[in-house]
Amino acid sequence: MDHFFNLFKQMLLAVSREEDGAQVIEYALIIAVVSIALVAALQALTANGGGFATFITRVTTCLTTAACT
Repeated sequence: MDHFFNLFKQMLLAVSREEDGAQVIEYALIIAVVSIALVAALQALTANGGGFATFITRVTTCLTTAACT
């Protein structure tokens, strides 16, 4: 297991030394922020209906029938 952590540490050090590594970190941070916002939005959308499955069922009903509430 220590070998894995040492390899991971060496990889992070190599990435941090390269200029391209900074761009990778920036993209990773952007993805993290967007993911957190997506999770927050999904929680807000499903808060009144009881869950994610209920939300998906409502979306499916709206897309397949004219009865959208």
